[in-house]
Amino acid sequence: MKGKRAADQASTPLEDPQVSPEDRLARRFQSLDLLATLVAVVSPDGGILFVNAALEDALGISRRSMAGVSFPDWFTEPQQLVNALQGAKGNEFAALRYDAWLKRLGHDPLQVHVVVAQTETPSEVVVELLPLELQTRQEREERLIDQAQANKELIRNLAHEIKNPLGGIRGAAQLLQMELESRELIEYTQVIIHEADRLQSLVDRLLAPHRRPHVVGDVNIHEVCERVRSLILAEFPKGLRVVRDYDTSIPEFRGDREQLIQAVLNIAHNAAQALAERIAAGDAQIIFRTRVGRQVTFGKQRYRLALELHVIDNGPGVPDSIKDRIFFPLVSGRDGGSGLGLTLAQTFVQQHHGLIECESVPGQTDFKILIPLP
Repeated sequence: MKGKRAADQASTPLEDPQVSPEDRLARRFQSLDLLATLVAVVSPDGGILFVNAALEDALGISRRSMAGVSFPDWFTEPQQLVNALQGAKGNEFAALRYDAWLKRLGHDPLQVHVVVAQTETPSEVVVELLPLELQTRQEREERLIDQAQANKELIRNLAHEIKNPLGGIRGAAQLLQMELESRELIEYTQVIIHEADRLQSLVDRLLAPHRRPHVVGDVNIHEVCERVRSLILAEFPKGLRVVRDYDTSIPEFRGDREQLIQAVLNIAHNAAQALAERIAAGDAQIIFRTRVGRQVTFGKQRYRLALELHVIDNGPGVPDSIKDRIFFPLVSGRDGGSGLGLTLAQTFVQQHHGLIECESVPGQTDFKILIPLP
């Protein structure tokens, strides 16, 4: 029995003499490849033992090439990490945090929040790097989700409160009109009826996402884009190019096709209206770009695969005064706009467990729709 146990132990991957130390470490720490944050495992003197896939991508170099390299040398101020590692070696703290700049091959340094943490193994220290722009984006996404939920409840309650008295006002105006003989006074009642109908239409639009059942089926995102493209070009036949930039390998997914068409149409229609001056000049452009994102984090969750649909225009950009509020109901950057298009688009996408983000500067506005893929 002893001989058999010894043979079994010798055959385990971690003790197989044919497995290199680097591969053993990679197997031990392979779960770190699932993280969106950048993680390195280093020795107390700063030598790199392991880096996860996210850090490989950020630095532009493979983990095998980095084995044994001094990790502090990858920072613009290496002494900060040297001091932190010395503190970890002397058990001066459980975890230490500070901000630093990480060097990258072929790119500008990346500002990161560094967390240096001790492990149960004295010869290993975990260094976690959270890009500050990623931290900011995650906080912005959390705000968007919370705002969308609050908006949904506000809209639903407000619409119901308006709906009942509005019907009474319209009915009373109709009865009054039947009793009047003066043409002037009848015109006044017609104004009341017309405005009541306009408000009723607005209320119906506010309640539309909550009334309509979620019809789930197989969705091809490029069929959605083509439908929207044809609708936009039918309304703006001259002076506007709608460019396709598709990744045709994107698989179908389960969703409500009509809701997604409406969401993309609302974004594209807003873009086309913002391009009025460029359409008149004949150089307006909207791009539909589809890509697959891997190991994507949004909405407080991490997804192995996600659809990224970009609707990009070359218009003047979103006004600074409303950039942080564009998904709020009744907020519009255009005279006469209802301010509901983006609110409804965000609602429809969130019903697919997704999110819409926006980045805008003069000359380029990019609305990115993120939806998890199977």
